[in-house]
Amino acid sequence: MAKIRPLITLEEHFISKAARTWGFDNDQIPVKRFPPPVIRKLSDLSDERLQDMDTGSVTLQVISSGSTNGSAPTEICRATNDELKSAVEGSKGRFAGFATLPMGDPAAAAEELERCVQTLGFVGTLVNNHEKGRFYDDTFFWPVFSKCQSLDVAIYLHPTVPGPGMAKGSGNYPEIVAHGLDTYCWGWHSETGVHILRLFASGLFDEYPRLKVIIGHMGEMLPFMLDRIIRFAKKQWPERKRDLQAVWDQNIYITTAGMFSIPPMACLLRACKIEHILYSVDYPFSSNEEGEDFMDELAKSGLCSKEEMDKIAFENAEELLGVKALR
Repeated sequence: MAKIRPLITLEEHFISKAARTWGFDNDQIPVKRFPPPVIRKLSDLSDERLQDMDTGSVTLQVISSGSTNGSAPTEICRATNDELKSAVEGSKGRFAGFATLPMGDPAAAAEELERCVQTLGFVGTLVNNHEKGRFYDDTFFWPVFSKCQSLDVAIYLHPTVPGPGMAKGSGNYPEIVAHGLDTYCWGWHSETGVHILRLFASGLFDEYPRLKVIIGHMGEMLPFMLDRIIRFAKKQWPERKRDLQAVWDQNIYITTAGMFSIPPMACLLRACKIEHILYSVDYPFSSNEEGEDFMDELAKSGLCSKEEMDKIAFENAEELLGVKALR
């Protein structure tokens, strides 16, 4: 448990039994490159996960299914959510759940989200950043955002593997480098940042002004470029009911997931309201110990007051998601 303050984490993953059967061997679930201990931890929703949480002083994990190459069918999503619900019930307040949704069928996704929130008690949803290269500025997907707003729950856009024609990393170096450039080193992060801009430009936030969108990795590169983007958007983009700065301040929430250094955090703190910054780890792809060490370093850096540290560590998550960290 936390040494000084509770810690709530939001981008923490698992693979359900149904999803493993559906997508592990055919690479619909792209985790085979990871070490066996990571793959093992993804399948655990009990003792090992809780032990790792205690080791890194995590009080509450909001758990979600890992990235897939295209969303899973409705029946796989339902089975995944039911398995996670059982784990949440047995965790004695240590777990909460984000819904897994069949984004390829928005009507079914909206229906499943409603079931997960109203019947299973989940606190929102985490979805792939695109549906096999198709982004959510397309109104085809907007029934899901409508349902998020009506249920008053957040939607977390999570990086995923490149869709058809999106991979551009190949060059005069090994394939493993190209894969990294397309995914965890650059590509899928920049695609997620651009996606937020696509959603703004499409008028999504005009249509759903109370929508709450979460992105990870200290803002998926946006904080560093935000001032420049806002200046040019004001000059050259079609006018919206609220400008990009207002949408950023009111609708976008940022987690620290997978990022554990002070310089990008300093940028994020200057670019984002403190109430919209939330701690996360990206377990098991990153360790809870890495996250705890980062929070200790942040507390000592002088960048945040004790009150601001409490907001990042747990209070903002409690306010956004309606969860409660054990004291």
